[in-house]
Amino acid sequence: MSTHQSYGQDPYQEVLVSPRYLAGSNGTGDAGFAPVANWPHHYLDEGPCQLLVTSPDRRISIGWFGDDFELWKIAASKEAVSAPRWTATFNHVTPAEIVAGLTTTLAHDYAEADAYDGNARFLASPSYHWADAVRPLTEAGWTRDGGAERGTVEIIAPDGQAGVLIDNRLSDWDDETITLWAGPPGWGTRAEAGFTALTPSHLIAATAAAMADQTPVIRERHQLHPQMEHLVTLTPAIPPAPRVPRAPTPLDVRRTAVTQAVHRAARVPQTAANLRVMAARSRTDLSGRHRPNPAPALGPGPQSISSSPRRSR
Repeated sequence: MSTHQSYGQDPYQEVLVSPRYLAGSNGTGDAGFAPVANWPHHYLDEGPCQLLVTSPDRRISIGWFGDDFELWKIAASKEAVSAPRWTATFNHVTPAEIVAGLTTTLAHDYAEADAYDGNARFLASPSYHWADAVRPLTEAGWTRDGGAERGTVEIIAPDGQAGVLIDNRLSDWDDETITLWAGPPGWGTRAEAGFTALTPSHLIAATAAAMADQTPVIRERHQLHPQMEHLVTLTPAIPPAPRVPRAPTPLDVRRTAVTQAVHRAARVPQTAANLRVMAARSRTDLSGRHRPNPAPALGPGPQSISSSPRRSR
């Protein structure tokens, strides 16, 4: 069930967003650059590309265009100075966690390749079977849409909010033939990732796998586009701390003792005699002292009878 952002909630609260492909960008490329953190970083002061990360031999380049619609541009070449063999672009709405699916696999491929190896896996030819590039999606339950144009294949997510368009028509090497998308149409809502014709299938599959990953991603509430709120599930990243009960006051203690005494009295049957005794004790307690019984009157004793002496004649 979707959770909407209600009035009064902290816009900077961190939440877990699911599905991740609708989370949008968090404004930084940290997740996408993390797999290549040890590669050379080039910070550019001029031009649209603000950060360029390259493999040590510069055959792989990962560009961050912080102010452009095409936020990411990733390419690979046979040589550092040659034209790219393939290019992948990600727009400004694409979550960086999905870009990380591609950069993680690129870093792995580069680590396994020999220096200046023309047969490096990140330069491999794509598979002849289009299904190989999107297998993670079909295995996750995404299904083919029968309404696609002739010569194309479209596969849609179960919620209908994401998909992939595959163009099998004849194209040039630098034409985009596979496009991953997520979210409703719109400049701030539709995430798109495009791959040119010679992109290795396993790299597209790695990106698709990151897209189909059901693990939520962290965002601040204000980073989520308002039109996406009803399409996602939001869960606080840090649950609220449990309330600590306060220590009982002396009045609380007395009230508890009285309540317990009443309950005990209610559980024990009382006879009429017991009730009279309890009432008498109650009156005694209220007066604060015992009432002594009156002493019995003393009868006349031998010393109380007076006798006059006899007179002798």
